[in-house]
Amino acid sequence: MRRHLPFFGFVSLLAFLWLLPAGVSAASLTYRYQHHLFTIAVGKEWQEMKEVWMYEGQPVKVPAEFRVDGDRVPALPAGFERAQVLSWNSDAIRATLKRQIAAVFDRPAGSVTIRSGTGSARFEGVGMPGRRVDLERAVTLTVNALEAGIADITLPVIETQPQISIEDPTLIAQGIREVVSVGESDFSGSTGARRHNIEVGLEKFNGVIVPQGADFSFDQTLGPVNATTGYYKELVIMGEKTLPEYGGGLCQVGTTFYRGLWEYGFPILERRNHSYAVHYYSPQGTDATIYPPNTDIRFLNDSPGSLLIQTYTENNHAYFIYYGTRDDRVSEVIGPYTWGYSAPPPDKIEYTTEIPAGTTRKVGERVPGLKALWWRLINRGGIEKEESVYSVYEARPRYDQIGIEATAPLLTTSSSSASAASVSSAARR
Repeated sequence: MRRHLPFFGFVSLLAFLWLLPAGVSAASLTYRYQHHLFTIAVGKEWQEMKEVWMYEGQPVKVPAEFRVDGDRVPALPAGFERAQVLSWNSDAIRATLKRQIAAVFDRPAGSVTIRSGTGSARFEGVGMPGRRVDLERAVTLTVNALEAGIADITLPVIETQPQISIEDPTLIAQGIREVVSVGESDFSGSTGARRHNIEVGLEKFNGVIVPQGADFSFDQTLGPVNATTGYYKELVIMGEKTLPEYGGGLCQVGTTFYRGLWEYGFPILERRNHSYAVHYYSPQGTDATIYPPNTDIRFLNDSPGSLLIQTYTENNHAYFIYYGTRDDRVSEVIGPYTWGYSAPPPDKIEYTTEIPAGTTRKVGERVPGLKALWWRLINRGGIEKEESVYSVYEARPRYDQIGIEATAPLLTTSSSSASAASVSSAARR
């Protein structure tokens, strides 16, 4: 069970209260759990008329003589009256939360057997923890929030460990005993080539062991990214342009890897957001881009034992499951606080000899810019620690290339600067 944000956390965020999370309005509520956000409209069916007894304008319990059946009803004492008032319908609220949140969020606990393998562990089954929205508490929190004029609610979730059978004594000795954390991301809408690259990239981490105290590099484990290592060409951010390159989509793997570590509270030693907001990584500010060897994701395993990684995909979702030994840390991520929105710049056209004359190639789509801030609150050994994760996403124009003959003069707006920035701004989108 996760705790609710303590009061000191809200106090520390007072300076940012004007940076309200996207989607929140007077007619909606935002429910949050880790990076998962659900914005639910407050429906008319949530309210109902209810009879109440009033005495001199204040609600009171019904007098005993008026709760007795009979043909004769005594006259109302002076100051008593019956009234109809609007009240919150708990059944309607529960039905909405069950349909719009629990139906897509809840999952049963899995079962896994872990055996030793050649150079890494082998898995039979998937050790996914179960999770379930505590609907009764969620309804109570919703009614309290509505009455207090609060639009943001921490979703109460009950988590259960999977059934885990470990048959390798070496793993047991290293502290592999339970699920420590899970990283998750949604790649719905991906092309076939992008899905292929995600699967290939995930497999590089399946069965990998991260020793206790290790400074772990994502890029080092991922290894070379090219045709010989099994990748297809797919869109990759290259400076100002988005072009096909081997391994496009590997940032989905990197983001999934990062989220599980960040949400548990591991120290993040290196992480960079994408240069512009990519829809696969909503909510913004929870992404992590990679481009070996220039852009990496690194973390410190400061847990009591080693970590064992299992990766897999299901229903357009990618997962990193981290097995190990949990400690007493309690971590919560809060956000996104977004601001600084900017419209896409004017459309851009470049004439180039890189493609056949007379053809057109889109190398960039219109994307608005924004800034995103998340807070991570970690309590370990009774010591509270606050961290901020700040991401800046550029506004991008629609960018088209038009092919011309090699003898024709090249008309380009910023091809030289784009080339110079291609390494530092590259990402396996």
